[in-house]
Amino acid sequence: MPRATLPPEARLHRPSEFAVALKGRRLARGAFFILSAAAPSGLPTGQAAQARLGMVIAKRFAAHASTRNALKRVIREAFRHRRLQLPAQDYVLRLHSKLTPTSLTALKRQARAEVDAHLSRVKPRE
Repeated sequence: MPRATLPPEARLHRPSEFAVALKGRRLARGAFFILSAAAPSGLPTGQAAQARLGMVIAKRFAAHASTRNALKRVIREAFRHRRLQLPAQDYVLRLHSKLTPTSLTALKRQARAEVDAHLSRVKPRE
């Protein structure tokens, strides 16, 4: 069984890739995040299609860099555990509302639960 790592090929890098994925289908919306997905775009020649992740964590919704970085770590880890079962699409998780003041530990737990719930709604690869 292949390792469930998150290599650079499993991430979105270019603004054009983010734009296509954000214009794609909205799969889930929760208290913190919106999950959008679209068919893979901008793949280098010879690279196989796979599930790729992009994140949009705006400063206006999470003012502190430590909060934004913690959210990104939580999202990457949740995606890393499920990416081999997900269909080959470009996924973008976008923070859509201002975070309420809470401890970083509680925020990470809530974010992980929501991201796991969103990713579990995606139909697995067959």
